[in-house]
Amino acid sequence: MDGVRPWKQPAKAANGVERKINGHADFGDRTTASAQPTENIFLFWPNVIGYSRIVLAIASLYYMPLHPRTCSCLYSISCLLDALDGLAARQFNQSTRFGAVLDMITDRCTTSCLLVFLSSAFPRWSIVFQGLISLDFASHYMHMYATLTMGSGQSHKKIDQSRSRLLHLYYNNRTVLFVFCALNELFFIALYLLSFSSPMLSPSLLPAGDKAAGTAQPGSPSYASSLIFATPGSAWAMELARANKMNSFWPWVLAGVSSPVMLGKQILNVVQLVKASKWLAEGDIKARRAEGLPKKK
Repeated sequence: MDGVRPWKQPAKAANGVERKINGHADFGDRTTASAQPTENIFLFWPNVIGYSRIVLAIASLYYMPLHPRTCSCLYSISCLLDALDGLAARQFNQSTRFGAVLDMITDRCTTSCLLVFLSSAFPRWSIVFQGLISLDFASHYMHMYATLTMGSGQSHKKIDQSRSRLLHLYYNNRTVLFVFCALNELFFIALYLLSFSSPMLSPSLLPAGDKAAGTAQPGSPSYASSLIFATPGSAWAMELARANKMNSFWPWVLAGVSSPVMLGKQILNVVQLVKASKWLAEGDIKARRAEGLPKKK
């Protein structure tokens, strides 16, 4: 499989002590091992924060179909913890490659799950959300793979300014990184709230009597309630009534304020994808030349 390294016999140090790669610190020298404490990478504070982000994200997905306020709160906390794990890594000197990959995977999965819901809530725009998911995954995977293979295993955030000034600014300026990530997520959260509050974006929220049951958008709050729970006093209908009373003013404000940054984030994703592709292509050219390819006829 692509990206999977073949298993190798554990390496041995000069004194015959086997090196173990199991998430714990690797000490080949018995003297060094006795002097240094054993570390469990999986229990580093930044990684523990990462696990809590995953739990909060799963909880937000559980509440996503019917409870917009609870879902938004849990989802926002999970996103804000993304900044906290970086602070913990620097504070406790616990920056690891596992933590960096865990952080990126959590970001990609949580955002994608929200976009999947938006695709069902706004089916006319589903192709846009599908494109955003694809761009997000493609650009970050290509970038991560390029930095690990071409950058001698360096962090994906260590971008040389000669390669891209935009990416260098984005990854090396913590304020810029936080603002872009936070407002990008805020835009999608605002759209999520609008799917429960704005008839302009979700026509199924308009009261249309029995006709609405046949025309409601799949994934919208009123779809399942009109087809399954016809009783006005049912739990689903009451939840729908509560959701429809949500004021759409602030979600519109949040969407308007964050939309320019969201668009900028997508431009950065395109730049990241193109730069990583070129970097990998440069490596391929060097590798082929080292092998004497292409051979002269």
